[in-house]
Amino acid sequence: MAETSADMGGTPQCLQIGDPAPNFQARTTMGVVNLSDFRGRWLILFSHPADFTPVCTSEFVALSKASDRFEALDCALLAVSVDSLYSHLGWIRAIRDGFGVTVSFPIVEDPSLIIGRAYGMISDRSPDAATMRSTYFIDPDGIIRAMICYPATIGRSVDEMLRVLAALQIVDADHVVTPEGWHPGDAVLLPPHQDQAALLAAADDPLWFYRSKPQSQKG
Repeated sequence: MAETSADMGGTPQCLQIGDPAPNFQARTTMGVVNLSDFRGRWLILFSHPADFTPVCTSEFVALSKASDRFEALDCALLAVSVDSLYSHLGWIRAIRDGFGVTVSFPIVEDPSLIIGRAYGMISDRSPDAATMRSTYFIDPDGIIRAMICYPATIGRSVDEMLRVLAALQIVDADHVVTPEGWHPGDAVLLPPHQDQAALLAAADDPLWFYRSKPQSQKG
């Protein structure tokens, strides 16, 4: 039986955007997984408080139904909770039988809490070992690019996960930034001027600090 292990060396108490995602090896519903196996593509690693709970079930049904949308963005999904592998397997079967949905991504077992503690998924003030609804957007180089955290009582939005993922990818590809409420296909913003000459050349434009362009336009 493979044991869960995580590379805790140098891991800060609170992970920040821009930190390398701590590597780990663990059993999942689809075999033993190393986080480093996902290098070269995007990965969304997310925790859920417990199997066989209503909010978590609603999330897993929605994520499985949207798996092709994540795949289209070359992004893998990887779930984790403190429940055992056998609990995960029983829950997957119940979801299939009850909703007609096959969970399409691995679920990691973390009964020793090694992964949860390495990622800060478990609050120090939590009355039990249930993880928060933490979501980590990890780029192809293994760097954490965004994080979202919800309490156990509030379900995540699959559309928001896809929106953030698409925004991160367009920012990298086109060297732009995205405005409030951006969705794929919307106009994007150009980064602010970084030097005096460019800034002064745009002095006649009252909105020199706010330059938009269509997403499809390059440059």
